[in-house]
Amino acid sequence: MVTIKRPEEVARMRHAGAILADVLGVLAAELRPALSTIELDEIAERMIRDAGAIPSFLGYGGSRGTIPFPGSICVSINDEVVHGIPSGERRLRVGDVVGLDIGCIWQGWHADTARTFAIGQPSERVARLIDATRRGMEAGIAAALPGSRLGDVGAAIEAVAHEHGYGIVRPFVGHGIGTAMHEDPQVPNYGRPGTGMRIEAGMCFAIEPMFTLGGDDVALLDDGWTVVTADGSISAHFEDTIAVTPSGPEVLTRA
Repeated sequence: MVTIKRPEEVARMRHAGAILADVLGVLAAELRPALSTIELDEIAERMIRDAGAIPSFLGYGGSRGTIPFPGSICVSINDEVVHGIPSGERRLRVGDVVGLDIGCIWQGWHADTARTFAIGQPSERVARLIDATRRGMEAGIAAALPGSRLGDVGAAIEAVAHEHGYGIVRPFVGHGIGTAMHEDPQVPNYGRPGTGMRIEAGMCFAIEPMFTLGGDDVALLDDGWTVVTADGSISAHFEDTIAVTPSGPEVLTRA
């Protein structure tokens, strides 16, 4: 069931989003060669808890019989699309493409965000992928207007990917968000204009395109969490939580 959030509920999500924006800013400044991904996780968890919030991802339910997610954030590198598990053994290297996905709960309400960064100077090809994925997210957000349809959002995102010939990860999509991290409806990163559920003011979505330098297909690693591109190509992931207002979308996960 899709829920309409009241202004005071959106306000709690906005506060959660502000916490995440602060965390992402600190993590972005910390990114450097030799840093372990568990160090990023520890920084994020400490900041989230110090702000009076709870990490959304830590202990999130497993899949295929695996353990609940063991980290407070997801750190996905190069061909890892989403849900990379932080590790003390995994250290960043020059040339890595790093996706950071972070969620938190404040007073019972969630926010969810992700950004992709390059360690060192990326190749032009990688830099274009990262920028296009960000622009795909922005296009999807701009299309989330009262009276529009979810297909308009997906079509706007898909158009950016197709402009550059990038793959679009289809099994993993955006979603509604509120008192649960994943609520109805699903918000695909592809679609046809004028189709799908009609968008109303008060709806809240996490919009999160994932583009690749190769094909659309992905695979799940044996850890039951980490999703990789099937062809080993580099991927990028961006996400913001938004609230639909009568005048248009409000991004809740930026400073």
